[in-house]
Amino acid sequence: MRRGAVALATALLLAACALAGAYQGPVSDHFDGRLFHNAQPFDKGVLDLLRFALTREPGEWRRDLGLPPGPKPLPWAGQGALRVTVVNHASVLIQFDGQNLLTDPIWSERASPLSWAGPRRYVPPGLRFEDLPRIDVVLISHNHYDHLDLPTLQRLQTAHDPLFIVGLGEAGTLRAAGLERIVELDWWQSHTLANGRKIWGAPSVHWTGRGLGDRNRSLWLSYVVETAGGPVYFAGDTGYGPQFRQVAERFGPMRLALLPIGAYKPRWLTAYQHLDPAEALRAAGDLRAAAALAIHFGTFELADDGQQEAPETLRRLRQEAGLPERAFDIPLFGSGYDFAPLSLPSDV
Repeated sequence: MRRGAVALATALLLAACALAGAYQGPVSDHFDGRLFHNAQPFDKGVLDLLRFALTREPGEWRRDLGLPPGPKPLPWAGQGALRVTVVNHASVLIQFDGQNLLTDPIWSERASPLSWAGPRRYVPPGLRFEDLPRIDVVLISHNHYDHLDLPTLQRLQTAHDPLFIVGLGEAGTLRAAGLERIVELDWWQSHTLANGRKIWGAPSVHWTGRGLGDRNRSLWLSYVVETAGGPVYFAGDTGYGPQFRQVAERFGPMRLALLPIGAYKPRWLTAYQHLDPAEALRAAGDLRAAAALAIHFGTFELADDGQQEAPETLRRLRQEAGLPERAFDIPLFGSGYDFAPLSLPSDV
């Protein structure tokens, strides 16, 4: 009963916060002039969250905030090199061609609008914030609290003054929090970095909302990061769909794919918005990824799968498919992984 009450409170908290200004722009195949949308509508709402809260069958989670952080990362990766450190959840340090990039960074104790309630960490960040190298760019996939954590973004601005890249309609949320250097991207739009490489916004299957009245008023997206050795894909948070094949058709095989595997139960609620391990493995194939790393697991209890359920399932599926570990690895939080350039010619 206690866990049901906590889950109910969490569901309500995640649907209650100050609203950002609505996006205004031209109508497109995923924007109707007022709201953003996927090809298929997402029909889950607050009542479904209440049903989830009251009928949960959660897996096992164990909190250990005393785990030591990983080693201090290198200051940068040189031309052609790619080093990736999964901090945990969807926070990833990507070092390539002299640039340091962070995805969906969250160093806060809770993924919540409140410091005293809402989903709390089960493990600490895999890197100390103070050990981060110079951060040039921060990518935000969407505005849910476990992906857009304003206290962490404010710390990053003070310490590193990075460029923040977000989906359409999200700049107002960041500016209201005092953040300054912001670029908004639509699906298939790009921004050129200081080293000449481009970052592209790409489709995902998800939704946005930080309050009761701002649902889908900003855009959710994945990213393709051009590197000298081939493109890197960051999925953010997504359900399965044709977007993975579309990305491969536009950009060719991925040097590396960062794909979410957790928070996938019960499927009646999560299938639209979160990959399960089998779908993540399929997505890596759609992307023609030379390598993949799992993200979005083992940090915040957001669904009914247990803390180790997603990685254990992925290991089993990988073994059954006869794939090597490197094909879709489960990272140790805070450890750095190096990836070779693609062996085939690349225009990026």
